[in-house]
Amino acid sequence: MFRKTFCMAVCTASLTAFALCAGVYGAAAGTAETKPAETAKTADSAQAVKTATTATKLENPENVKGYLFAYFRGERGSEWEQIYLAVSKDGLKWQALNDSKPVLQSTEGEGGVRDPFIIRNPENDKIFLIATDLCIGKNGDWSRAQYRGSKAIIVWESSDLINWSKPRRVEVAVSEAGCTWAPEAFWDSDRREFLVFWASMTPKDGKTKQIIYSSRTKDFKNFSPAGLYIEKTNHIIDTTIVKDKGNYYRFSKDESSKAIIMETATSLAGPWKDVPGFQKLQGYEGPECFRLNDGTGRWCLLLDYYSKGQGYKPFVTDDLASGKFVPAEDLLKFPHRFRHGSILPLTQQEYDALVKQWGIGKQE
Repeated sequence: MFRKTFCMAVCTASLTAFALCAGVYGAAAGTAETKPAETAKTADSAQAVKTATTATKLENPENVKGYLFAYFRGERGSEWEQIYLAVSKDGLKWQALNDSKPVLQSTEGEGGVRDPFIIRNPENDKIFLIATDLCIGKNGDWSRAQYRGSKAIIVWESSDLINWSKPRRVEVAVSEAGCTWAPEAFWDSDRREFLVFWASMTPKDGKTKQIIYSSRTKDFKNFSPAGLYIEKTNHIIDTTIVKDKGNYYRFSKDESSKAIIMETATSLAGPWKDVPGFQKLQGYEGPECFRLNDGTGRWCLLLDYYSKGQGYKPFVTDDLASGKFVPAEDLLKFPHRFRHGSILPLTQQEYDALVKQWGIGKQE
C-alpha cells in the first residue's frame, strides 16, 4: 500500500512539475492565443515610454532647437512643384537646404506635389510627409485640377528626416471628388491615430464647392472611408489645426470672404466656434501656426500672401486664445519665395543631421 501510494504521489508530482515546466516554456515561447499580443503590448508600451520623452521634450518650446520647413516653390516647371526643405534656429530666419533644389521628388500620379505637410508620430517617432498630388506647371489647367483632378495624396515616411521611403500614392477622397488639396493631419491622442483632412471640390445639394473631408489612419497606408469634416456656405480650403492648453484652434481659408478664419473647440470633433478676437485676414492662404522657441510663449501664424504674389507673411500673438495677431514682417527672412508648406520642430541632433546631409549652401 505504501509503495502504491508513494508511486502515485511521485507520478502526480512529476505530472505537476511537467505541467509547470510546460507552462513556463509556453510562456517563454509565446502561445498563439495570448502571448504574442502580450509581447506586442509590452513592446508598444516600451516604445511609447521611449518616444513620449521625445514628444514631451519637443512640446516644450525651450527644448526646440530648430525648425524644418517643407514647401514647394510655384508653377514655373515640374521641378518647382516638388519638396524643398529649409531650416531655422528661431522659426523666423530661414536657410534653404540642398542649394535650394528639391530634396524629395515624385513622379507618381500627376507627376508633381504641392502643399507638403510634415508630422511626427509621438508614439514611435516615425515622420510622415503628405502632399497634394498635382502639377499645374505641366498644363496650367486649374479647372481640370479642381474638377477632374486626383483623388489621392502622395506620402513619404522617414525615421530620421534623412532617409525617406519612395513616394506612394494613396486614394483617400470620396468617389465624386474633383480634387484632394492641401492634406494635413493631426495626432488624436485619445484614439492614438491621425486625423487626416483635405479639401475636395464636390457636388452637393445642387452646388459644387470645396468641402473639407477627413479620414483616420495609423500608418498612412490604410485609411478609414472619407467623411464630411467642414462645410461652409461657399468654398473652404487650407485647414490647419494646433492645440494649446487643452483647446484646439483651427485656421482655414474661407472663399466666401477670401479670408483666413480662426475657430476653436475643446474636441477635434467640435463643436467649433469662431474666435471673436481674430480679425479675418484677406488675400492670404496656406495658414501654418507654430509656437516660437524664443522664451516669450508667442505663437507665429504664417500666411501665404498669394493675392500679391509676396509669399509668406508672419503674424504673432502671445495669447493664442485671444486671436489677436499682429504683423511681424520685419522679423521674417526667407532665401526665396516659399509656397504653401509646413513646419516641424527639431531637436539639436535632428537640426545638425539635416545641415550635415544637405548643407546650407547657395541662397537665392
